[in-house]
Amino acid sequence: MNVEMMEALQALAADRGISVDTLFAALADALESAYKRTPNAHEYSWVTIDPDTMDIRVFAQELDEYGEPVGPDLDVTPDNFGRIAAQTAKQVMGQRIREAEREMKYEEYAGREGDIVTGIIQQNDSRYTLLDLGRVEALLPQAEQVPYERPEANTRLKAYIVEVRNTAKGPQIVVSRTHPGLIRRLFELEVPEIADGVVEIMACAREPGHRTKIAVWSNDSNVDPVGACVGARGARVRMVVNELKSEKVDIVPYSEDPADFVMKALSPAKVKEVLLDAETGTATVVVPDRELSLAIGKEGQNARLSARLTGWRIDIKSETQMAEDAAYAEVEWAEGEWVEDPETGEQVWKPADGSESVVSAESWSETVEENLSDGVVVHEDAVGAEESVAAAAPADEVSDSVSEQVEADATPEEQPQDDTAADAAKEVSN
Repeated sequence: MNVEMMEALQALAADRGISVDTLFAALADALESAYKRTPNAHEYSWVTIDPDTMDIRVFAQELDEYGEPVGPDLDVTPDNFGRIAAQTAKQVMGQRIREAEREMKYEEYAGREGDIVTGIIQQNDSRYTLLDLGRVEALLPQAEQVPYERPEANTRLKAYIVEVRNTAKGPQIVVSRTHPGLIRRLFELEVPEIADGVVEIMACAREPGHRTKIAVWSNDSNVDPVGACVGARGARVRMVVNELKSEKVDIVPYSEDPADFVMKALSPAKVKEVLLDAETGTATVVVPDRELSLAIGKEGQNARLSARLTGWRIDIKSETQMAEDAAYAEVEWAEGEWVEDPETGEQVWKPADGSESVVSAESWSETVEENLSDGVVVHEDAVGAEESVAAAAPADEVSDSVSEQVEADATPEEQPQDDTAADAAKEVSN
C-alpha cells in the first residue's frame, strides 16, 4: 500500500506540475486534520511521513493548564481512519494542492511584468477578452484593446503583461495590446540585433491602431539601426506590422543632438531648420511650403507623434510663415515712450521694461519703408498710430508719403495733435 501511495503521489506531482515535497506536506496536513476528527484525539498532534518507506506516524503531546505541550511524544497513530476522517483528509488534500498550484502559477508570472505572451482567445465581450495562456488565463480589458480591433475566438494573439495580481482565486494576469512596450517586445522577437543589445530602441510613441514611431540607435558603427529593424525587403518590420493588424510603423535614427533628432523624427517630411528654445521646451521647425502638410500629418498625427518621441513641443512653420514673422519682428516694439536723448538731443524710443534698446525716429522710419517695399504689413503701435499701414500700392508710389507721415507721428511735440496721421494711414492702406 505504501508503495502504491508513493507511485500515486509521484504521478499526481507530474500531472499537476507540483513537487513531491509539496505533496508530502499537503498529505501530512490532511492526515493531521483527519486524526483530529477521530474520537478521543489529542488536541496537540502532528503527522510525520518517511519519504523512503512511506511510513506514516501520528504523534501527540499532552497540554498543561496553560495550553503548553508537556511530557514525552506519544505515538497515537490510529489503526485506520473512519469514513468521516477519510473524507476530511480528501478535502484538505485537494485544497492544499489547489493552493500550491495557485502559488506556483503566481510565482511563474510574478516577475514577468513587461514581457510578451501568446494566448488563444477564449471569450470576448464588451468588457474584456480572456486569453488562454496554457495553465492560466490572462485578462485583456476593453481599455487595453486597440480601437476597432475585433479579436476572433480560437485565434492566437500576442499581448504585453502590464500587471500580475495574486487573488484568492489564483493569479490574475492583466495584458495590453495598446502599451508601447508591445512594440519593443515585438521588435526584440523579430530583430536579433535588438535582442543581443547591438541595436537599442531609444524612444517609442504610439497611437494604437493608427501609427507608431520608434527611434533606434546602434552601439556598433558597422550596424545600421534602421536597416536592421527593417530587414531584407522589409521582412522584419512586416512581421511586426502584421501582428499589429496593419498599423503603420515609422523607424527613424536616434540622435543625441536635439535639433537633429527633431528633424529626423518628422520624417518623411524634409526639414530645413530647427530652432530650439530650452526655457519653454519648444522646437520651431521650418519646412518648405510644399512639405507643410506632410510634416503636420493627417489631423496633426505626424507632429503629435514626433513631439512625444522627442519630448519637445514642436511648432511647425513654412518658409513663407517664417519670413512674415521675421518681418513683423523687425518692427514689433514693447510699450514705452519717446524721450529726448541727452547726448544727441534727438527723439528715441525708450521701452517701458527699462531695457537699453532705444531706436531713433529716423531709424524707425527707415525700417517702415524697407518693410513696405517688401510688401509686408507694418504695425505702428509704438509711434501712437491707431491703424496698420499695408503696402497695397508699389513702394515707389507710397514710400515718400508714408515716410513723411511716420516722421510726423514720431515727433508728436513738433506737430499739432489731430487726426491727420490716422487719415493718411487709411488712405495708403486703401
